[in-house]
Amino acid sequence: MEDHISSTVGGITRRSVARTAVAILAVAAGLGLAGAQAAYPDKTFQYVVQSGVGGGSDILARTLAKILHDEKLVPVNMLVENRPGGSGAIAYNFIAGQKANPYVLGGVGVSFFTTPLLGKMTVSYKDFTPLAAIARSPYILAVRADSPIKSVEDIKKHPGLTTGTVGAVSDPALLATMTSQQLGTEIRVVPYDGEGEVLAAMLGGHIDLVYGNPNEILEQVKAGVLRPLAVSSPERMLSLPNVPTFKEQGYDIVHTQLRGIVMPKGVPPEAIAYWEGILKKVAEGDAWKTQYIQRFNEEPIFLDSVEFGKQMDVTSARYEKLMKELKLIK
Repeated sequence: MEDHISSTVGGITRRSVARTAVAILAVAAGLGLAGAQAAYPDKTFQYVVQSGVGGGSDILARTLAKILHDEKLVPVNMLVENRPGGSGAIAYNFIAGQKANPYVLGGVGVSFFTTPLLGKMTVSYKDFTPLAAIARSPYILAVRADSPIKSVEDIKKHPGLTTGTVGAVSDPALLATMTSQQLGTEIRVVPYDGEGEVLAAMLGGHIDLVYGNPNEILEQVKAGVLRPLAVSSPERMLSLPNVPTFKEQGYDIVHTQLRGIVMPKGVPPEAIAYWEGILKKVAEGDAWKTQYIQRFNEEPIFLDSVEFGKQMDVTSARYEKLMKELKLIK
């Protein structure tokens, strides 16, 4: 009787209690495993833009956030926040300061490389984690339709040509330097306050050449107002299939503005892999092609974290070389 009393309480045996305990532990363990698998992402992402509303970086961020939401590619929201100022320093310092935080993202612009080189930012591109590049902006070298310059080779016959750029350090300035070196001539760079002023100066006959992104000058090219001479991409542009690259014409000039996404340094490898997968889906999806690539005349591309990181090294080295030649840095 004592044995029976000691092994049963209210009809529940020690064996059944043990079984119940094991079952509870198993469920708990299962919940813990599921929780670990589903833990990321579980809160809103913050995408910090280094420029104001309406600029190229802002357009990319807001288009990306919209597609992620509409296509239900991520289970949480993405909040786009503009932090302009300091030639990108305000935004990039903030992002880098969120070390190991996998919920903060940002985009790569020219200032991502040039502002640190000028010593105006406490961090450099090495203080960020590259996730992927999902588009690129080639540059079109063009002249007015009535220009005597019919080809890149003709530039050699007209020494003392000028081009326009926004600020002293920019992609057009870099391309002008590369063209001058490749052709053995000199193209003088005239700074303006905005892309609109550069185009107006070009159309008004105040400068001779223009290096423009497709979204800046493609309409004028297609309207016959500007004559394209070359494109700076590795291959011909889809929107200008009859315009050769610099490389095709025998000049070692390849430079595009990669539209890429970064996170702070030290984020978990799982976060990098997660965003590589998501951004690959975005880059290959119809929504991205229609709402961004085609709408803004960008070129489609996808580079994973490793390849994008390599291109960041190359791009920074190019800007550093240009800035030394311009005596902006030592």
